[in-house]
Amino acid sequence: MNKINVRHIKEPDFSEGFSIRDIGTLLSERGMVQEVHRHNFFFVLFLEKGKGEHSIDFINYPVDDYSVFFMRPGQVHQLTLKQGSKGYLIQFNREFYTPKEEPVNFVLRKVSNKNHCPLSAERFKKIYSQLSFIFEEYTQKQDRYKESIIAYLDILFIALARQSPNPHTLSSETKLYAQERLEELQDLIEKNIYSKKKVSDYADMLAITLYQLNAITTSTLQKKASVLINEHIILEAKRLLIATTNQVNQVADVLGYEDPSYFIRFFKKQTGLTPEAFRRNFK
Repeated sequence: MNKINVRHIKEPDFSEGFSIRDIGTLLSERGMVQEVHRHNFFFVLFLEKGKGEHSIDFINYPVDDYSVFFMRPGQVHQLTLKQGSKGYLIQFNREFYTPKEEPVNFVLRKVSNKNHCPLSAERFKKIYSQLSFIFEEYTQKQDRYKESIIAYLDILFIALARQSPNPHTLSSETKLYAQERLEELQDLIEKNIYSKKKVSDYADMLAITLYQLNAITTSTLQKKASVLINEHIILEAKRLLIATTNQVNQVADVLGYEDPSYFIRFFKKQTGLTPEAFRRNFK
């Protein structure tokens, strides 16, 4: 049974769990053309200048100047960047950067749930200065440079969150609490969707009632928690159908469905297509 190709960073320095690369240097001789794959680390692309195409979880985004692409571990993407693009690529794993303080961790969840963030030249310049500091720390590797990079990442992600506010997030304390729990829920679904598909599972993990969980998803996304879970099941099914050659019954098995016919009916009800039809239409 095939699985989606998972990329692991092979550079020696990534044994530390972090790397930053200069896109101009990386693409100095030729452009970048990648096949569909997924990462086991965070992937953040900051483009001061860029042209190409970027598909993340089957949504196509324009690659243009002053744009940021932020991907969480497990997301499927396909990237094409033309030669002459300029910027920085940051890659890090949870061992290197997982903020223990909840306010900072919330910021990471917030920015990582927005895959594409186009910015103005002025706003991008503010963020770019932080990247330059990080690149300098990484390349020079002076005393306690890791701690310095982590501190700069805190500032960088706070700045990015400010530059790309979520239109659904309001400043009231109640709304902020709901948004924080929603971000936690989305993380839990991403990590547990193969084995846990009931709303009660996630309510238990969040230590809240079913009523509270549905109130949170309804107030923030205008949908019930069950709808959010089903959407992610379908997303993961699409990832497996497009990025692997697995048969439909194998995809069903990977997703935790013992009965492939039930999975096929569920997929068609949610998308209007059978899994095989979806695979054919995508190509």
